[in-house]
Amino acid sequence: MASKTTVLITGASSGIGAIYADRFAKRGHDLVLVARNAERLESLASRLRAEAGVAVDVIQADVTALADIARVEERLREDERIGILLNNAGAALPGSFVEQSPEQAASLIALNITAPTRFAAAVAPRFARSGSGAIVNIGSVVGLAPEFGMTVYGATKSYMLFLSQGLAQELGPKGVYVQAVLPAATRTEIWERSGRDVNSLQGVMETSELVDAALVGFDRREPVTIPPLPSAGQWDALEAARTAMIPNFAQSHAAERYRATA
Repeated sequence: MASKTTVLITGASSGIGAIYADRFAKRGHDLVLVARNAERLESLASRLRAEAGVAVDVIQADVTALADIARVEERLREDERIGILLNNAGAALPGSFVEQSPEQAASLIALNITAPTRFAAAVAPRFARSGSGAIVNIGSVVGLAPEFGMTVYGATKSYMLFLSQGLAQELGPKGVYVQAVLPAATRTEIWERSGRDVNSLQGVMETSELVDAALVGFDRREPVTIPPLPSAGQWDALEAARTAMIPNFAQSHAAERYRATA
């Protein structure tokens, strides 16, 4: 039997990334786990090697640091065993937009946008040449809802959805699967790190349930998976409304409603 492809997971030391590592290991995939916390990475890797009998490599890296990004990019480009990239590393910010410093916003953009874009760019040419592979990008429903008041975070997650949909258009015909996963509130450390009490929120999904649902979408090859959304028809309606506008964008003149009247 041919060996299963290796999965590289960023932000793998805890939360969603750690559960994904557990689930893919139990499916028989070797792993490359990337995160800043070396102690947690090694503990998780040791457990998965013992429990699942798979090979697990760890890369201690801060994916906002250029030297560390370069090491992960090199692994993605050169290691042909890696057939799944899971862009999971991410964070949120405390406070409102006017309370956040430009430096905080820039750091969040580096983590939530720059790093996953570079990792996808590192692996996509190899996947396209081979006609196989998968890129999974963890976004958020916040990227669809400015009403939630998480402006910079939501903008980064809106980018992840667009990136996924754009990559699917480009890479899908070449045999590469791209999935955007959009969680709602999930019980992870992101809340504590952004100064919020997760226990004060309603409708918080457990991390294991989120990942298991996302993997159902992965197996079905869904382009967008929203685990808490009861009706897929709502997403389909949103996409239908969006795509219905596209033919109207190519106009030589402004729409009648914008023309000056006497």
